[in-house]
Amino acid sequence: MSQTDTVEAAGTSAPPAQDAHEASRRRWWILGIIGIAQLMVVLDATIVNIALPSAQQDLGFSNDNRQWVVTAYALAFASLLLLGGRIADLFGRKPAFLIGIVGFAGASVLGGASTGFGMLVTARALQGVFGALLAPAALSLLNTTFTDAKERAKAFSVYGAIAGAGGAVGLLLGGLLTDALDWRWTLYVNLVFAVVAFVGGWLLLGNHRDAAGAKLDLPGTLLVSSGLFAVVYGFSNAETHDWSSPQTWGFLLAGGVLLLAFTWWQTRAKHPLLPMRVLLDRDRAASFVSVLVTGAGMFGVFLFLTYYLQLNLGFSPTKTGVAFLPMMAALMVMAQVSTTMLVPRFGPKIVIPAGFALAAIGMVWLTGIGLDSSFSTDVLPQLLVIGAGLGAVMPPAMSLATSGIGAEDAGVASATVNTMQQVGGSIGTALLSTLAASAATSYLASHNPADKLNQAQATIESYTTAFWWSAGFFAAGAVITLLLYRRGAVQQDPDAAPVVHM
Repeated sequence: MSQTDTVEAAGTSAPPAQDAHEASRRRWWILGIIGIAQLMVVLDATIVNIALPSAQQDLGFSNDNRQWVVTAYALAFASLLLLGGRIADLFGRKPAFLIGIVGFAGASVLGGASTGFGMLVTARALQGVFGALLAPAALSLLNTTFTDAKERAKAFSVYGAIAGAGGAVGLLLGGLLTDALDWRWTLYVNLVFAVVAFVGGWLLLGNHRDAAGAKLDLPGTLLVSSGLFAVVYGFSNAETHDWSSPQTWGFLLAGGVLLLAFTWWQTRAKHPLLPMRVLLDRDRAASFVSVLVTGAGMFGVFLFLTYYLQLNLGFSPTKTGVAFLPMMAALMVMAQVSTTMLVPRFGPKIVIPAGFALAAIGMVWLTGIGLDSSFSTDVLPQLLVIGAGLGAVMPPAMSLATSGIGAEDAGVASATVNTMQQVGGSIGTALLSTLAASAATSYLASHNPADKLNQAQATIESYTTAFWWSAGFFAAGAVITLLLYRRGAVQQDPDAAPVVHM
């Protein structure tokens, strides 16, 4: 039922001001439910990583197979996101949201109860499948619930902070659960999030199918799903094989061809899966690029800094997670400031490139770490700068990527945002891992590899190489967004705003 219908049904028994207040309060409760669901999906990209050594020891799988616990989730999630977004548009965002939550929770229980490697990987893949339905439904619900400019800015500052800091939350929670309980609880914990999100979604959300008259684009679905699968799988293979391996470049090439074919088909399909009108707006395209670059660059912060803190500074998994809290705090504060104050006043052309530049400076500063570095002086200030920079990029970019989009395209536009973040993360994983490994190998080739001090220094070389490349990603993001975004503050056309369905 729409907000207007609710008012009409109530007659004159409630004053308009009171009704507006109730609707507004309901919207913020919906934001809370969406935030919990999004946090569940985002933190699962990293929460299992810290528990992997324990899971490997318990279930007895090899180092070569270990990557599949992470890759299975990424492959299913990335390749099915656009389909999940379109399903939400066609059949309703509420059922997509609720089914996604139930399926994700069920897959999490299956993973936590795993008796072998195959069962765990299957569960992780199923998490990715249902996550691909849940994530775009959650973002499109946010997009169609908050249409007032000021309320929308606040809502997206919260959502963007969750999307940006969720990986760090996963590291912290994964460390706490692994140390205090067992690796299986890094999966079982999703039941807590799922129950709260499901009950809240069932009670608060209304169902509306904005693209109910359209049909599912099956050829487009097959092309884009197989294309994204090939791209993510190709980058995953680059980590374990070589860039010259057919399993790397072959899949990347095939993925590129399939995505080009998908783009061609979308210009001719009667009911396109991803209408070109979603991509052709300059500000929206710049926002998609921002999310892609952020996904690639953030990997250098989370993974390699986690290694450094645990292996070189001797932090426990829990202490490692706590070490990321200041970065999360800086990100959340800047998310609020950037979306509610800076972007409305100065426009994204200034704020988002400046955020990228700040994050790049923080990453360059972080390359100064060494074997005898201190967290308080050589890591913490840099994390605060990086967090502030990313807080000025992620939430505004996510808001602008879906701003002004027609309600019938809200799901697929939201799915595109999630796809960009996931593909960016895959690119960062493969590229930075191989570059870091090459740096360590090169260092040992010119030094005595048997010397323990040289081995330790080689790891520092690998970390700093990854940080330099992450800084390069962020610097490239600053240049690209400076060129793409329009000048001035964004002027949202009221006629183009999505209809509120609650």
